[in-house]
Amino acid sequence: MFIPNLAKGWHLRSTGTWTFDLKNDTHYIPIGLGGGKVWKSGSNIINTFVEPQWTVERKGDGLPQFTLFAGINVTFGK
Repeated sequence: MFIPNLAKGWHLRSTGTWTFDLKNDTHYIPIGLGGGKVWKSGSNIINTFVEPQWTVERKGDGLPQFTLFAGINVTFGK
């Protein structure tokens, strides 16, 4: 996982998770690069991000070549 912080709440990210199924002898290895933004809304902290991920190695049927990992995290304040 690689998530460096930038100015004004922006950040880069690279969090591709390698998946191996040893029982069925399948795997896929994605790499990604994306970005996000963190800000405060009242007492809450909001983190949004988007990270396109490309599969550089795969073995097996029905495994993705491209995925889009995106999310919103909210930390609720008091």
